[in-house]
Amino acid sequence: MTPTDIFGYAGTAASVTAAFVMVRAAWQINTAEVWRGEAEAQKTRADRLQEDMNEIKERLTRIEAENRRLVELITTLDPSRIRSGI
Repeated sequence: MTPTDIFGYAGTAASVTAAFVMVRAAWQINTAEVWRGEAEAQKTRADRLQEDMNEIKERLTRIEAENRRLVELITTLDPSRIRSGI
């Protein structure tokens, strides 16, 4: 085996190794991008759910206030209806 053959095989091995490293790096970058996209989607979903929860809490507060007002009105009009369970 001559030095030229050795350098030829070494060059081929280096090219294959470099190609493997490039493919692996591209795969890792792609995986990171996919996870980044998934994280952003989950954050968007969590933000939307938080907004929905805040809206539900506000609506519940309004409903409770309205119920208190209605109970006061009914009590004022006919207190016996409250005691009898309407």
